[in-house]
Amino acid sequence: MNPYGRKRYLTLDAALKCEFGEKVVKVPLNAGMTCPNRDGKVGVDGCSYCSNVLSGEFAGNPRESLREQFEKTKALYLNKWGETKYIAYLQAGSNTYADVETLRSIYASALSLPVVGLSVATRADCLGKDVLDLLSEINEKTYLTVELGLQSSNDRTAERINRGHTYAEFLEGYNALRERNIRVCVHIINGLVGETREDMLATARDVASLRPYEIKIHLMHVIRGTLDEKRYLSGELETLSKDEYIGIVCDQLELLPPETAIGRLTGDGDRSTLVAPAWSMDKRSVLGGIDHELKLRDSYQGKLFENI
Repeated sequence: MNPYGRKRYLTLDAALKCEFGEKVVKVPLNAGMTCPNRDGKVGVDGCSYCSNVLSGEFAGNPRESLREQFEKTKALYLNKWGETKYIAYLQAGSNTYADVETLRSIYASALSLPVVGLSVATRADCLGKDVLDLLSEINEKTYLTVELGLQSSNDRTAERINRGHTYAEFLEGYNALRERNIRVCVHIINGLVGETREDMLATARDVASLRPYEIKIHLMHVIRGTLDEKRYLSGELETLSKDEYIGIVCDQLELLPPETAIGRLTGDGDRSTLVAPAWSMDKRSVLGGIDHELKLRDSYQGKLFENI
């Protein structure tokens, strides 16, 4: 029996409506943060798929204040959804990777906006005790989510994509957040170089066992100027077909806990820098395909969770 109604998975939109009583949207912001995989602490070239804007293609201009960025995006959202509530989403770079006073100032600026919460994107290896203490403090005052990029729980894959940390290190950061009752969103990517379907399902099983508050499932985009572009052009990296991707996502949804909110089921690529796959630009078709496949299977999120 499908417990979710029209959708066959728990959307973040539905979870936030339950929490706040009305629609809430995240506003992506760019605080100009860097990353230990860029500044030399663990690497200088970044992850093999990451663009030179550190996953901030839609996160605003870091030369503008957070308020300026927020107001510009809010104007676009008003046209799309009308009046709603907002969560400030520090998206670009690793937003816990700075001294604690700098972070305190950034978070305060974000929370000075007309928002009901804060979402902080970062890496699990950027969570020192002083940063965790600051996040705990903020968590007591507002609706906080920390978003951790895992991408794959396979350490061989982590090496191939130049991730810069192991799954064990990810778990250390994840568990430190959960011990402080901080909501965590885990990001994974389907279609990483060298990964099989079973590798991607294994990552979903590992994440399911953690029972995170939220998960974002991304499609591997080949972006101009990255190592993975070179791999793609040389034939070392093959992208997933749309049907392959839809099938994998549906398999993963079946494995996930029913209470985990689904924040994303595919990624948004920048048309100006996207190399492949071209089909990914039709996001509506991908999401519709996932809905259709789940209906054909008479399946839904969490159907196989108890069997993990």
